[in-house]
Amino acid sequence: MIKKLIPAFALFLAVNTYGQDNLINQVKNNESNKVGNSFGFEVVVDNEATSVKSQGRSGTCWSYSGNSFLESEVIKKTGKQIDLSEMFVVRKVYEDKGMKYVRMHGYLNFGQGGALHDPIDVLRSYGAIPQNAYNGLLPEQTVNMHGELSAMLKAMLDAVLENKNGQLTSAWNNAYKSVLDVYLGNTPNEFEYEGKKYTPKSFADKVVKLDADDYVEFTSITNQPYYKEVFIEVPDNWSYGLSYNIKPNEMVDVVDAALKDGYTVAWATDVSEKGFNIKNGLAVVPEIDFKKMTDEQKDSMFDGPKTEKVITAENRQVAYDNWETQDDHGMHIVGIVKDKNGKEYYTVKNSWGKKYNNGYLYVSKAFFKYKTTSFMLNKNSLTKSMKKKLNIKK
Repeated sequence: MIKKLIPAFALFLAVNTYGQDNLINQVKNNESNKVGNSFGFEVVVDNEATSVKSQGRSGTCWSYSGNSFLESEVIKKTGKQIDLSEMFVVRKVYEDKGMKYVRMHGYLNFGQGGALHDPIDVLRSYGAIPQNAYNGLLPEQTVNMHGELSAMLKAMLDAVLENKNGQLTSAWNNAYKSVLDVYLGNTPNEFEYEGKKYTPKSFADKVVKLDADDYVEFTSITNQPYYKEVFIEVPDNWSYGLSYNIKPNEMVDVVDAALKDGYTVAWATDVSEKGFNIKNGLAVVPEIDFKKMTDEQKDSMFDGPKTEKVITAENRQVAYDNWETQDDHGMHIVGIVKDKNGKEYYTVKNSWGKKYNNGYLYVSKAFFKYKTTSFMLNKNSLTKSMKKKLNIKK
């Protein structure tokens, strides 16, 4: 299997794309890593994933994490590695989001962000394209840089909404797509892959071979009924996607069952807390609030296993309702490790390049329970009892 691991980096974006190393060897040989040494991590579960990428200077983590997740799904189903085009997904989401923004008279969050289900919706509606057929880069670029693009698109849509002609023309959408063409390139109607020609739809059907209906999303909130599909109340859920609402402990149970059955998990979370430290490659929930810590406690936060805050449905909801928990970032959960005390953490693949710990980090289950906004996985990984609770028939 292709493995990985150990910490990540400060909310900036490295620009390299690298192959993965073997996780077990990294854990054994991680002499230079303070966290790896002080926590004594051992591998429990390690599922295959493709190489670490960088989203560059763009807010497209949702596409990178979603595509990484789908690439692992392809490996599990077919045994084949495919590098899918993140920018094909971004391009199609911008098209659909722009149309909805106008139809909603601007009452819709418009920006670079998106949701975990967006790559699934693109797969279902438009198909898929390999990275080497569509990279979405301008000739002078080596990484994504979307600040100007996003501002340009928003300004154009807002000009359309001003409606100076009294009614909308039939040209605005083509003009909008032309800006996407200039910045991201025309999406190919046909391309070659391993000596054969495909369309995006035929590539999805014959090479990717995934069923978009196999994927389900989860959240945990107290203001909606449990075991029902509920609206994910975060700004980047522009397409109004639904998630099954389950209890915090059940979130961990569902993810553990999936990972141990060889599946991986796409994950949306908040990364603004002091307990999320990309340089150390660790995400934890300190038992003592950071603002109340002594300098000594702050300095020692990541020097070995510590007791963490007990996470409940109630304190999780408080953090969500007071905006401490927001939809900051999407990543890809691929495995489980345990520290020298036997406590388990998730192995998480990031999309900020390989500068810190080869692009991976360890996330405690307490952090996962506390800061998850949603996660997505293959419904075939669900236990019979969970499917029954959710009334999932197949």
